[in-house]
Amino acid sequence: MQAANDNVIEGDLLMGAHAIARFLGVTPRQVYRLTYGALVPHFKLGGTVAARKSSLSKWLAEQEGAAA
Repeated sequence: MQAANDNVIEGDLLMGAHAIARFLGVTPRQVYRLTYGALVPHFKLGGTVAARKSSLSKWLAEQEGAAA
């Protein structure tokens, strides 16, 4: 079965602040601060905060580059 969106990588979706926090190595509270401040790439699915691992990885690389 083919995904409706070919840009979606299987296993790329993180659902909820706890999942995003584990991926980033921060607390869920920090995830909420980052998302409400629009500092980290995210979106809502049915009222739940969500993000793609690939988008977060790209964002992290950009942040590292800006700090150098």
